Amino acid sequence: MSLVGASHDEQAVEVAADYFDRWIAERYTTLWAHSFEPHVVEPTVDFLSDLAGTGPVLELGIGTGRLALPLAQRGIPVHGIELSPAMVEQLRTQPGSDGIDVTIGDFATTRVAGSFTLAYLVRNTIMNLTTQDAQVECFGNVASHLEPGGLFVIEVVIPPWQRLPAGERVVPFDVSPEHLGFDEIDVATQRSVSHHYWFLEGETKRFSAPFRYVWPSELDLMARLARMRLRERWSGWNREPFTSDCGSHVSVWQKLE
Repeated sequence: MSLVGASHDEQAVEVAADYFDRWIAERYTTLWAHSFEPHVVEPTVDFLSDLAGTGPVLELGIGTGRLALPLAQRGIPVHGIELSPAMVEQLRTQPGSDGIDVTIGDFATTRVAGSFTLAYLVRNTIMNLTTQDAQVECFGNVASHLEPGGLFVIEVVIPPWQRLPAGERVVPFDVSPEHLGFDEIDVATQRSVSHHYWFLEGETKRFSAPFRYVWPSELDLMARLARMRLRERWSGWNREPFTSDCGSHVSVWQKLE
């Protein structure tokens, strides 16, 4: 459903869509293989476990358990929210997954029992919420799950407006024999559609999904509305300094006591 030009009320009732079908879920670790490499996973898990303490923690968009499984192996209880049943099916095929509780639903609105020391949302997944209203609602939902002083971590790209060639709104981000990826960007609405074409197993698979870019300062205001404050911001999981040249950030907000 397109919401370009929709009214505020129409945006508020948008229902999240599940774009991750069985084909994608079964090949997820192949299609996004880089995300599963140890040099990517280990610093992320170290960062999250440092903040989590003894837990429990809540992962929004838990997927196939890329981070939840190693966190659980460290003795940290993990509960996940995931919109795609197919992704959860893949999680359940992996050793140790029986100790991870997962609730199927939209992470902007879905409630689970208990309170958490940490909630996290990685790999640009906040942008899967394609209206500002939904992103604001996500912060409020997270705050309702966190214990006082609990932390919320987001990993997300910086809107690439300054890197766009003049007049260009279709931007390739990957070109290889196995994969073609490009974004269609609407700067005025902060909306985009990412298109993927994979050439695997003798077939071509197309996958497209909408996103909404969001600025760091915009996220900070969403946090303030949910009674959270920015605690730290880095350019990556190894706590590299965040500067004006960074293309992404890892931000941590703390729920007020």
